[in-house]
Amino acid sequence: MAAQFDLVVRNGTVIDGTGGEPREADVAVQEGRIAAIGRIAGAGREEIDAKGMAVTPGFVDIHTHYDGQVTWDDRFTPSSGHGVTTVLMGNCGVGFAPCRPQDRDTLIKVMEGVEDIPELVMRQGVPWNWQSFPEYLDALAQRRCDIDFATQVPHAPLRVFVMGRRGVDREPATAADMAAMASLVEEGVNAGALGFSTSRSLFHRTSEGALTPTITAAEEELTAIARGLRRAGKGVIQLLDDFADTTTEGSTEFGMLRRLVEASGRPLSFTRSTSRSIPTAGRPCSAKSIAPTATGCRSAARLPRGRWRCSTGWNSPSIPSRPARVIARSRGSRSPASSDGSAIPR
Repeated sequence: MAAQFDLVVRNGTVIDGTGGEPREADVAVQEGRIAAIGRIAGAGREEIDAKGMAVTPGFVDIHTHYDGQVTWDDRFTPSSGHGVTTVLMGNCGVGFAPCRPQDRDTLIKVMEGVEDIPELVMRQGVPWNWQSFPEYLDALAQRRCDIDFATQVPHAPLRVFVMGRRGVDREPATAADMAAMASLVEEGVNAGALGFSTSRSLFHRTSEGALTPTITAAEEELTAIARGLRRAGKGVIQLLDDFADTTTEGSTEFGMLRRLVEASGRPLSFTRSTSRSIPTAGRPCSAKSIAPTATGCRSAARLPRGRWRCSTGWNSPSIPSRPARVIARSRGSRSPASSDGSAIPR
């Protein structure tokens, strides 16, 4: 019998993402698109028996930091090996565009500190064939990777691009600075960015231990940027926040975020951090986060499932929550191993 489809996945448990109950069914694919779901009589040029396996749509990972890797690698490992078919980069206000040549080291140190990506890898891998954010998107458009990807305009490089050293030192933005940042965010979103991201977490530091450029940005600055999103008429606001103010449920901080949503007319997606060292961080705010604002826009919290910490290298700014037993010295490490983890830089 002549093949009717390019691929038929048979007998799998289909979980289609609509919220319906899982069901046993076949899935036929033709020319890269799902052509049929159900009991399929037609043959496929390739057939897979998925009995006892789950058949799902590809996962969309909305919080990744592949901003550098995408410029030198054609595979989004490890995500693409785990069923992820689309990733969103540029989260937490860190990234590599816009960027002038003199600011490259600064952005590398921010990314190394926040995401623990080795400086040497970024220094040798990132081609820096852009300065503006639209030029960065043009460079990404030339890449051919194993999964789809999108990005956002990150606040740290934006602030440094506009303010130079003043941005790195977290000085207050002037009216001209704020107007320029808002205009560049509008330009970036119109060029293809999915939104704007920032960080308000004290955990985000450079590889030298300094706070990242965005941490102390004033509400006035963020509101100006939000209005740039309103002018664009599209995009989301993404951020990480400690909610570390001393009011009940972090209401002062959350009130500001609601005002940003109202100023922008755009949705907000935030990651709520937790910490033993900041008792008020991550206070319950989920009930508020799902209430629509006066503009009808919603905000949504991304919550960790439980406590977790990891240490990925001797020079990592992250340390375990409890002393880790080190049983061997890794090749090339600069610190001697110890039985109680005390050699790990803090």
